[in-house]
Amino acid sequence: MEGKLQRLVEAGLVMGAVPEWKVQPQVVIRTSDVRFLVGQDRREVLAHRCLLSSRCDYFRQLLSAENPVGGAPEEPVVLADVPPEAFLTVLEFLYTNSITLDRRTVLEVLISSLEYGLSELRELCVEFVVQNLDMELVCEALQVAVTFGLRQLREKCLNFIERHAQDVLRTPAFHELSPAALLAVLHSDHLAVDEVELVAATRHWARVSSAVLEQPMGQVAQAVVGELRLPLLSPSELSSLEEQNRVEPFIPMEQIAEAWKYHALSRGEATRGIQGRRRKGTAPREHHRFLELLPK
Repeated sequence: MEGKLQRLVEAGLVMGAVPEWKVQPQVVIRTSDVRFLVGQDRREVLAHRCLLSSRCDYFRQLLSAENPVGGAPEEPVVLADVPPEAFLTVLEFLYTNSITLDRRTVLEVLISSLEYGLSELRELCVEFVVQNLDMELVCEALQVAVTFGLRQLREKCLNFIERHAQDVLRTPAFHELSPAALLAVLHSDHLAVDEVELVAATRHWARVSSAVLEQPMGQVAQAVVGELRLPLLSPSELSSLEEQNRVEPFIPMEQIAEAWKYHALSRGEATRGIQGRRRKGTAPREHHRFLELLPK
């Protein structure tokens, strides 16, 4: 980030971080004709309308004199929702057609590339994220992929989570997933984790979401708990879950009752459907011989 910032500062595009007399050529200051106030702190960034407009349709519309969103030429353009570092990276790309990405800000840059319609920058960001996926990044990346419909990134993130499910479930970012993102995880047959751990992680997720949204756990979990495969639990595990659910309800009683029906089936009658399908990491239990196994 320091190298990128220094290049933009030396080009006269950034103000405030370094003394003006040292790094801002007066000629650039004189020729810049648009001023952005970026982020919550309203960091001042100078740029050139012609260059931004020629490189990006979003900025052409934003900065058009006829467009009131951009305001009069002398008025600053406020971009309060864009982190300054992400905006500087976008400017670096627009001015130099090259990019310096880092894992701390790459997802913010990716979101900006989508907002500004910069497909080439988007592809570079996705490639960088895929190459640098780890426990800390994967859930945040999955959230962005699900929110913005990035299919390739979504699949790469899910593949990583499937292989490292036990560790990923313990990360704070997992408990901050949206219901839609968590649903994508719970739908997978290939999670390398047992269902007991998955139920516990989902309960923790519901507890966190309940506190943040100030809604009952059962309400925030309603969209995702249907993907928990309770018939995979043994009778003793199901009894324990039922007791916990009375104290901290987040699974509908009807769903637990339906799971008990699987144990009441006569021997030899296979259980069909996703609820009776083992995941990759499902630990074997005595009653599983009556359930439909994961297809090879």
